[in-house]
Amino acid sequence: MKQIPNLFTLLNLIFGCLAIVFILQTGETLLNYNGDEWKVYLPEKIWWGAICIGIAAIVDFMDGFVARLFRASSEMGKQLDSLADVVSFGVAPGMILYQLLRISYAYEPGGIEIPIAYLLPAFIFPAAAAFRLAKFNLDASQEYGFKGVPTPAAGLLVASLPLILFYNYFNIQSVLLNKWVIYGLIILLSYLMVSNIPLISLKFTDYGFRKNMPKWLLLIVVIVSAFFLKWLAVPLVFIAYILLSLFFKKQPE
Repeated sequence: MKQIPNLFTLLNLIFGCLAIVFILQTGETLLNYNGDEWKVYLPEKIWWGAICIGIAAIVDFMDGFVARLFRASSEMGKQLDSLADVVSFGVAPGMILYQLLRISYAYEPGGIEIPIAYLLPAFIFPAAAAFRLAKFNLDASQEYGFKGVPTPAAGLLVASLPLILFYNYFNIQSVLLNKWVIYGLIILLSYLMVSNIPLISLKFTDYGFRKNMPKWLLLIVVIVSAFFLKWLAVPLVFIAYILLSLFFKKQPE
């Protein structure tokens, strides 16, 4: 029984590895010229990688639930969880950013043959994720609140991008596939992860509305935005999470 939560953690790691395989085995990016408009067709395997990251997030939630259910929490489990999260929510999303940068440059003349140095900033994201997880493991004050954006939250935001681009809501490809937007997103998310901005934990110790007001408000945002915006709801929920945390600002105890 003691090792069951660790098996869930390793399953999280496996889905993270699968995500990397799908993301990096995309083949050539196809560009279809229609009049004066270029349209990028994202290879199917990129969004399969995004889905694997989503499954890893579900498993990541379940390992904590199972650990509490069997009263099998351990220091090893804590360290193993962070190691798995580095892969699933750090490295795998970093590979998505790498591919999106490559695709954004493909719009430009000679963009297929750009130096790899132009794509290396994508690796700032997994480096920041690893730093964030190490800091979390060493800080016992983050049990009921966070300092900086949790790595899974940032990883899931990045994982939503291929799905948003695939369905091209509101013709958003032209915005999200701008290299400067992607560079800006890398810097912003990396900063948010390593910062000390106080953010609420999503754990419920009880279900009273007054004490858990920001969590209930966030849940409402999740339901309403998912209904109307589909995958575009992910970045909206991410922004709402940060704004609600700042509005109901409370330093972790």
